Amino acid sequence: MAAAPDGSASQLWFTAPFQVEVRKQALAVPSPGTVLVRTHYSAVSAGTELLLYRGQLPGDMALDSTLESLQPSSQYPLQYGYACVGEVTHLGEGVDANWLGQRVFSFQPHVSHFVAQPEQLIAIPDDVSLQAAVFLPNMETAVNLIQDGQPMIGEKVVVVGQGVVGLLVSSLLAQHPLASLAAVEGQPTRQKLAEQLGVQSVVTPEQLNSTPVGNAALKDADLIYEISGHPDALNLAIALSGYASRIVIGSWYGTKPVSVELGGEAHRNRLQMITSQVSTLAPSLTGRWDKQRRFDVAWEMIRRVDPTRLITHTVPLQEAGTLYQQLHDATDGVVQTLFHYPE
Repeated sequence: MAAAPDGSASQLWFTAPFQVEVRKQALAVPSPGTVLVRTHYSAVSAGTELLLYRGQLPGDMALDSTLESLQPSSQYPLQYGYACVGEVTHLGEGVDANWLGQRVFSFQPHVSHFVAQPEQLIAIPDDVSLQAAVFLPNMETAVNLIQDGQPMIGEKVVVVGQGVVGLLVSSLLAQHPLASLAAVEGQPTRQKLAEQLGVQSVVTPEQLNSTPVGNAALKDADLIYEISGHPDALNLAIALSGYASRIVIGSWYGTKPVSVELGGEAHRNRLQMITSQVSTLAPSLTGRWDKQRRFDVAWEMIRRVDPTRLITHTVPLQEAGTLYQQLHDATDGVVQTLFHYPE
């Protein structure tokens, strides 16, 4: 049994729209059946966290009904985050000694230390680095999106939005025997990353708006993923679709209004709009799949893709305000951002 912890923990709090602060509190002593984890890195989920930073989350909706580490509603002040990796430093009574020193992932807010039950922890495989392990939830989301879209051999696929999840989805689609894989993205850094990950054609929204959609890789696509977080992009996805095309909506718009143009070809084309969310599995899969099987696939995809190439910024928690403002301003060159927690 390790000695009792001393010192303080740093916690990130969202206190109002466009306001965050770092709070300190004494380290908790693990109670029986729990462990203390020291965080090394936590990943920022730009999509959902920007909605929270801007005050665009529905106040009466649970942040994530499947994660016990998050508070029930999105009322300020609150903590958020769900991708912490670190090391177990102290054990409570009754915990298997093998947990001590174990590298772990946990769905926790941005904190330097946290107490958790062992069942809330996921052991990180020995061949996966801590920085790669922070991608577990986003890679699981990408796997879920692929499963919901069901890309088939010879199809034309377009991914609208090349943020972190969009890039991961593109990296997995690039492994499929598709006829073509295209993306729509406005930021140059993300465009280059998309091409490095195997996207064959990357265009900007302005290029689509200023010229006829004549690119064979985009027009009449069989499958379109909308992962940009911009409500207007859903109409772009409709414009790129063909007869009975599938549009997988991976974005969560929060309180941002969505005006969908369902007249004209959208109605006659018998489009399939599929809403996708990683907290559950598609009903068609539950007879054979569970969360553990999907996690196993996500780890394997992390090994294959090496998502650490998407990390552009690693900053201490005290710089959170500056980082979120950069994300809000859509600063080019900012893709995957991490907080790190030095001892």
